[in-house]
Amino acid sequence: MSAVPESHPIPNLFSLQGVSVAYDGEAVLKDIYLEIREGEQVVIFGPSGAGKTTLLRRLLELRPDRTAFIHQDYALVPQLSVFHNVYAGSLDQNSWHHNLRNLVRPHTLDVEKVEAVIARVGLEGKLWDSVSDLSGGQQQRVAVARAIFRGVNVLLADEPVASVDSQQSAAILQMLKNVAETSVVSLHDVSLGMDVFSRVIGVRAGQIEFDLPTADVSPVLLENLYRPC
Repeated sequence: MSAVPESHPIPNLFSLQGVSVAYDGEAVLKDIYLEIREGEQVVIFGPSGAGKTTLLRRLLELRPDRTAFIHQDYALVPQLSVFHNVYAGSLDQNSWHHNLRNLVRPHTLDVEKVEAVIARVGLEGKLWDSVSDLSGGQQQRVAVARAIFRGVNVLLADEPVASVDSQQSAAILQMLKNVAETSVVSLHDVSLGMDVFSRVIGVRAGQIEFDLPTADVSPVLLENLYRPC
């Protein structure tokens, strides 16, 4: 990548300046300062309960129209088909009339587009299956497909491959990087995240412990991040 002239710096896509978040009086994020520029590929590490999900949701609030979000719990409608769940990623980009028609009698062009996306995540032949009939790993891939179908260039993802087998996990993360110019992804799998992403943010007890290029993240830093409370 060529250097960007100092007179034309890469703009910040997300900027948090001293942000704190509390639920029921309990602090979840504490005085967070964070800037993420367009084109960055970022992974967030941290123990369970560190505030990773809350941080991702706070970022989503800043750029909802430009962002696709993959929820840790998939956020699918189990009674509906794979087609309808994936198509839901573009609901806000189409008219209510078009969306209503696709609920009752899907448009051929939309069916073809969704078929192409689910094939990319290994769900060929599952287009009209009810999501409730799928395994956890297949449901997670539906959530990934929905984010891809949204067609935006910013991705926020909360453990997007936690239910997918190890062979597919790296391929799916690479696919998401290819379709989204900017990605911020939380992962439990440290080795996978270190292999795929160029910037690492370590979160612990609602605070950012470190924010470094992947090459500068040492085993000691990671060990301290996950040390028992």
